[in-house]
Amino acid sequence: MSQHIPARRRIAALAGASALALGLAACSTPSAAPAEEDGGGDATGVTDTTVTIGTHTPLTGPAAAGYSSISAAASAYFDYLNDNGGVHGRSIEFIVKDDGYNPANTQTVVRELVQQDGVFAIVNGLGTATHGSVLDFLNQNGVPDLFVASGSTAWNQPEKYPWTFGYNADYIVEGAALAQYAADEHPDATVCVLGQDDDFGDEFIEGVELAIGADGIADIQRYSVSTQDVTAQIGAMQAAGCEINMLATINGFTALAVGAAAQLGWFPMWFSSSSGADYPTLVGYLGEEMGPKLLQGFTGTNYAPMADDDWVALFRTVNDEYNGGAAFDGNTIYGMSVAYLFAEALAAAGEDPTRESLVAAVASGDLKGNGILPLSFGEDDHAAYLGVGITKVDQGVQDYIDASYAVEGGAVTAVEPQPVALTGKGLPAS
Repeated sequence: MSQHIPARRRIAALAGASALALGLAACSTPSAAPAEEDGGGDATGVTDTTVTIGTHTPLTGPAAAGYSSISAAASAYFDYLNDNGGVHGRSIEFIVKDDGYNPANTQTVVRELVQQDGVFAIVNGLGTATHGSVLDFLNQNGVPDLFVASGSTAWNQPEKYPWTFGYNADYIVEGAALAQYAADEHPDATVCVLGQDDDFGDEFIEGVELAIGADGIADIQRYSVSTQDVTAQIGAMQAAGCEINMLATINGFTALAVGAAAQLGWFPMWFSSSSGADYPTLVGYLGEEMGPKLLQGFTGTNYAPMADDDWVALFRTVNDEYNGGAAFDGNTIYGMSVAYLFAEALAAAGEDPTRESLVAAVASGDLKGNGILPLSFGEDDHAAYLGVGITKVDQGVQDYIDASYAVEGGAVTAVEPQPVALTGKGLPAS
């Protein structure tokens, strides 16, 4: 029976640990419970008092400043959950390992989590290219791969990857929603796109084209996370006469784009995927003096609670008490929302959970989460959200406006939000 270690301490202890070589990891033996012998399923990572899960995330590297706070927020929620009895009497042990937003590192640390640490599940592994590098490994080993922190459609392939479920609204949905909103509100504006040079950018562009057609995009520019400069791309977009710049960017590159345009004396409208639209994070990059000015009217997408919401109030309290009062932003809400959803899934998996019963709980379609639109999980659908709300920054406050869109069957339609009310102090029934 393993000793419970608070999730925050697990992060501190493991973030700086050096990775083992892949060959060594492949030979290691899981330290948790083996599969049940009675055919009831695989209970690896589960003891009488704990459930051990893990994640890979960029605590260092080009995406760290925008995303490293997510795992800390999730850990804080798990500590809050554990102090309130856990799930079916078990505490959650959350192991967080740094992959630096580098797929080679991701492969190393995920093998460690599965083969050395014996985790029950991987939860909210972050990044499109990074998580894509371990997708086959996790599914071949029957490890629940839940709520991936990326909007790639790769996670929604139930027949090929039955153990994997996404969390973010996918990039096609986000691109289509933003483009439809632009068409509805600014029908004569010249629309352009700046996208990351991977599936993130490809699928976001596909979504924009779904709403306004390929000929509705005046210019497309791409960037690589290995080059911290988008001046050339922004200059080309200015020369193309772009009035609305749609961004498939992570937070750091959103800030680079907005800052580069300002240096050119150019102030177009900015429409961003949720992956690069967190206002407090962007102000952190751009500075308290110029950030609020440059981001006035900044438009984005989201599906999580925002601003004046009971969930947000609870998460602020949890952040103060269990996360050392760290800066509170959209990443905090995101991390705690994912942690709550995992706790809800674990509660639904039964008093003696197995990997199989955990995946069945997610695929049942019964989970509610805490988003503004219903979860779409089912046996044949491993995507979380098929729609998003449109957000806007006004006088330093980022919140939803009266516009939400869903994308189904190749069509973009306006929908009414259906936010999930806070109940039971944000603790799942178990």
